[in-house]
Amino acid sequence: MGQLLRVMNFNVSRDGIGAGPDQLQSLESPFGLPHAERLFAWAGATASWPMRTDAGGSRGLDDYFTRDFARNIGAEIMGRNKFGPQRGPWQDHEWQGWWGDEPPFRTPVFVMTHHERPSITLSDTTFHFVGGDPADILDQARKAADGKDVRLGGGVSTVREFLDADLVDAMHIAVAPVELGSGIRLWESPDELRDRFHLEVVPSVSGVVHHLFWRK
Repeated sequence: MGQLLRVMNFNVSRDGIGAGPDQLQSLESPFGLPHAERLFAWAGATASWPMRTDAGGSRGLDDYFTRDFARNIGAEIMGRNKFGPQRGPWQDHEWQGWWGDEPPFRTPVFVMTHHERPSITLSDTTFHFVGGDPADILDQARKAADGKDVRLGGGVSTVREFLDADLVDAMHIAVAPVELGSGIRLWESPDELRDRFHLEVVPSVSGVVHHLFWRK
C-alpha cells in the first residue's frame, strides 16, 4: 500500500471535541480545555505508557494501541499549536516544545507554520518548521520517513485540514466517555466519514470507544 498517512491514538470527547478554542491554550493548559486529562486517561493507565514510573498498568486492548503508537512510523506532522502556545512570528526561540530534552517522537517532525524558524534537534527528534499546503508538507515528511509511514499528530484543526484534502489513509480515534460541550470538534458524528472510510468501532473496558478508520 506504500507509505500511509496515519492518525494514531487521537483523543476526542463523546461529542467530538479534542481541544479548546485557540485563545484558551496556554503554558498551563496545552489543550485549552479544563481537565483535558480525561480524554487520554485510558492511555496513561496502560502498562506501555512511556511516562510510567511503576510496573503496573493495564495489559488489554488499550495497552495494544499504546504500544502500537510508534510501529513503522518514520516521521510526524503536527500543527503549530501542538508544538507550543505562541502565535504569530516566533518571539521566543528558547521554546522547544512541551516535551523537554527527550521528545517521544524519535523521528523527524514537521511543524506546520506560516513563520520560518531554524530546525532544532533534541535527542533523537528533529523538528522542522515548514510552510505550504498539506500535500507539500506530506511529501516532505514521506521523503524523511525513509519508506515508513507518516503519523499525523494533530491537533484537531490539522487533522481536519488533511481530511479535507483527502490525504489521510487510516485513523485511530479514541472517544472518551465525557462530554465537553464546546471547543474544536473533529466531527459532529464519526458517520460523516463513512463515504470515504471503512469504520470499525471497538469498546474497551476502560470506557473509551476506539474508532478505527481505513480508506475504502
